[in-house]
Amino acid sequence: MNRRKNNQILQTLLLNAKTDQYRGYNKHDGLLSPFLSRLLGGSRIPRLLAIQSLMRAPVNLRPLFGVPRSINPKGIGLFSHANLNLYAKSQKDEYRQEAENLLSWLIERGNTSFPGISWGYQYPWQDVGFFAPANFPNRVVTCWIGYAFFRAWELLGKEEYLDICKRICVFLRQSPNRIADTDTELCFSYVPDKKVTWAVMDVSALCGKLFALTGTTLNDEDLLADAARCMNWVINRQTPYHAWYYTDPPGDSHITHDNYHSGIILDCIADYMMTTGTDNFREQYLNGLEFYENNLFCENGAPKWMNNRVTPYDIHGAAQGIITFSIASRFNSSSLKKAEQILTWTLKNLYNHKTGNFWYQKNKIYTKKFTLLRWCNAWMARAISEFLATTGKTDNG
Repeated sequence: MNRRKNNQILQTLLLNAKTDQYRGYNKHDGLLSPFLSRLLGGSRIPRLLAIQSLMRAPVNLRPLFGVPRSINPKGIGLFSHANLNLYAKSQKDEYRQEAENLLSWLIERGNTSFPGISWGYQYPWQDVGFFAPANFPNRVVTCWIGYAFFRAWELLGKEEYLDICKRICVFLRQSPNRIADTDTELCFSYVPDKKVTWAVMDVSALCGKLFALTGTTLNDEDLLADAARCMNWVINRQTPYHAWYYTDPPGDSHITHDNYHSGIILDCIADYMMTTGTDNFREQYLNGLEFYENNLFCENGAPKWMNNRVTPYDIHGAAQGIITFSIASRFNSSSLKKAEQILTWTLKNLYNHKTGNFWYQKNKIYTKKFTLLRWCNAWMARAISEFLATTGKTDNG
């Protein structure tokens, strides 16, 4: 592929986000609408209706319902990580400075009402298994932000960033709720709520990865032991045909084997093995990667929605595929060709060449030609930066 072109696309994504002051629409932000919040915000089913209606609409109805553009903390973490990856190759201070500005924004807004430090979504969010008020912290958002801080520490060596990683691990480990806690397995709830017993598969994988990164750096045996237990819990729930369900037990969600959550689990396993130097999960990882490639992508590189449902082709699935196969190339060099194929398909089908933004979804009949800043641009910025970092070449200017 034209690496110079990909580098320019990445730079445009980062510039667009900065120009918009990182404010944009979000996939699940329906309850930020004053109208929908008053009408449907009182209980579970109406809240799901409000969020899902805007999420599934063929056009962006958020302006019509008064949903404001807002800043998503997870998006800030992803954009920061992409800037850091670009800085690592170009050594341009503008990318380092922007990454540090974004990290400072996150530190200032970190939640300290629970042990450690944490972040959540800026909107009220009703999921199938729980409700989270605006800014209520959760482990998924906090982990992704943690990876950005760890990347900053790797590149810049500032102890402040490693200290944030330690404080994040305190939140992940000490806040409610441990759904499984045995000598060999550890599973955390999505949100720190004692009432929530809903086990989402990638949550413990994400925690285990950050425990491994931080524990290896600090030579902290307790963190490393928890990292191993988290990964054991995930590995032990791989199906006989090498897939992972979204939840455990599987019947807790209508989602079966979806694209981006499957990719995230694979990435966490790969990073855990590379960080700790263990090869224990190599067979499960490679088998899972084969299932992922054969069942969650079309032959032309288009990302399937789930293993048994092709459309909609979702930008997050495309971004995740680029990341997952870029990381997998460290175990299997041919995987980079798959990452390249997915990126080529995405630029052809879900990229607005005029504005430099990525579109949300493509169905059989129509394309949702609007941008959800974190879901679309932040994830693609993170994906392209990973692809360029893996190929080892970017254009410096």
